[in-house]
Amino acid sequence: MGFTGFPDEAFLFYEGLEADNSKIYFGAHKHLYEQAVRAPMRALTEELGPEFGEAHLFRPYRDVRFAKDKSPYKTHQGAFVERMPGIGLYVEISAEGLFAAGGCYTQASDQVARYRAAVDEDVSGKPLAAITGALTAAGHTLYGERLKTRPRGFGEDHPRIELLRHRSIFAGKRFEPAEWVHTAEARDRVARTWRDVEPLVDWLCAHVRGSELPRR
Repeated sequence: MGFTGFPDEAFLFYEGLEADNSKIYFGAHKHLYEQAVRAPMRALTEELGPEFGEAHLFRPYRDVRFAKDKSPYKTHQGAFVERMPGIGLYVEISAEGLFAAGGCYTQASDQVARYRAAVDEDVSGKPLAAITGALTAAGHTLYGERLKTRPRGFGEDHPRIELLRHRSIFAGKRFEPAEWVHTAEARDRVARTWRDVEPLVDWLCAHVRGSELPRR
């Protein structure tokens, strides 16, 4: 069955989960999760696959081993198309609506070093400034972990100091729930967003790449 949008039940499910993040709630409403959330997300990513690549759907369970918040379930359903480890395209459904983005959510220390070196060099930094400028002009938001102060070794007068503050960077759009999200237009909006952010993803793949450090 093709993608026909996310039903109201998907948002109702997550509104309920935010109010009662428990195994009892999830168990009683698992059929809603499977039918109204996971199945449409799988159908969406399968239809986008021929253009953007195969997506991985994240599990609904949180890893709480080292977290202060012991809530057992994520309050969103995400899917990720990986271009390089940690770099790629992302889509998410939650009670707040639909979110589509691309870039790198978190970077290891070796990636941060390569990122800053590339931003510092005019030959690679100017194209990134042009890419991010075009994205913000088109209504996208830049996200990522940022330093409040300048990174060590760079002056406040650096022409790309705001980009240098980033320890990770991704861009995208958030769409509040609306009638179109219940139709195939949701797929078209995700596709347009992914096309817009692909230059950022390509830049990160070329200059930052996946981490070469051993996993902890």
